[in-house]
Amino acid sequence: MNMNMRKESFSSSRIALMALGISVLTACGGQSGKMGDDEFTVKEITATSSNQVTKYPATIKGLQDIEIRPQVSGFIVKLCVDEGATVRKGQALFQIDPTQYQAAFDQAKAGVESAKANLQTLTETEVNKKMLHEQKIISDFEYQTAVNNLLTAKANLAQAEASYTAAKQNLGFCTVTSPSDGVIGTFPYRIGALVSPSVTDPLTTVSQIGDMYVYFSLTEKELLNLTRAGGTLKEQLEKMPEVQLELADGSVYAEKGKIDAVSGVIDQETGSVSMRAIFPNKQNVLRSGGMANIIFPYTMEDVLLVPQSATVDIQDKKFVYVLQPDSTVKYTEIQISNLNDGKNYIVLDGLKSGDKIAVEGVTRLNDGMKITPITQAQKEAKYQQALKDQREGNIASAFN
Repeated sequence: MNMNMRKESFSSSRIALMALGISVLTACGGQSGKMGDDEFTVKEITATSSNQVTKYPATIKGLQDIEIRPQVSGFIVKLCVDEGATVRKGQALFQIDPTQYQAAFDQAKAGVESAKANLQTLTETEVNKKMLHEQKIISDFEYQTAVNNLLTAKANLAQAEASYTAAKQNLGFCTVTSPSDGVIGTFPYRIGALVSPSVTDPLTTVSQIGDMYVYFSLTEKELLNLTRAGGTLKEQLEKMPEVQLELADGSVYAEKGKIDAVSGVIDQETGSVSMRAIFPNKQNVLRSGGMANIIFPYTMEDVLLVPQSATVDIQDKKFVYVLQPDSTVKYTEIQISNLNDGKNYIVLDGLKSGDKIAVEGVTRLNDGMKITPITQAQKEAKYQQALKDQREGNIASAFN
């Protein structure tokens, strides 16, 4: 009985030791980046290319934002659509009281009929007078008077027809229609409001949103970098990469856009150049007047990248530990670019190609500390060997 108890005690102790060993191994290998007390993973920094993005504030506009203004005066008697509605070209939007314009139209129409009848009478009179004049029955003056009356009748008919056309047009203006396909904006005027061609605010705005323009600005230097390859402006625009759009909620718009226009004038106050990209908008997600960010991709050549996890922040400055020939580490300040991919920093100054830096466990280092440098591959190999020894029960070697 005592022998069995001793065996169970030994077995329990061994299991507890193994569990403790696993936790220690995981903590050391997974977080500090070192397998031994003085072993730290280092990485050689070499020049490479880096795909970067930068963001520019942008404004979204429809291909056309058309102000709808009344062309006749009167009271609004009907709203044919609601705010935000999608409309087609020629669709009725507002109805202005047509009473006075209908009366003017009817009067002009009657004026045309009267002028036509008078012209017919004077035409027949001129024909009759001409025959009498040729027979020497009436004088030249009497015949010329008939001719002049006929000319006057023709002029009166033309005037009546012009008045009729104007009256018909004004009557048509009482129904305000959409000049293009698009989306309706807000209504500053409602039923009962008196409007006229001189009102300050338009009745509404129709925005064409099948495709959308997105306007943003680049600095003169950035534009030169993009267009330095030469060629015509059209060729340069075709070579520019596709851009993406970050919406106001932080999401990235599903469709990519293409830069299709560059301003020919540099703003003297800001030193920037206006750019325009066009995005498809089949789902009507984009709305005219919205704010967004253009995401502009480009590749940087011959840059030094360091993992963000390998840096130490002190008072808005970045530091790394650089491995020296005597295996000590030197606390070194670096200058970085504002651009980064979320994982690495672009080093502008403080390091050179070929330098080796500690990339894990940097919070345990001090300036001048002597270490045993190992590569990432060596660290992983030791870690896997330790796991193997642990699984096989080689406790002594698993935790060396």
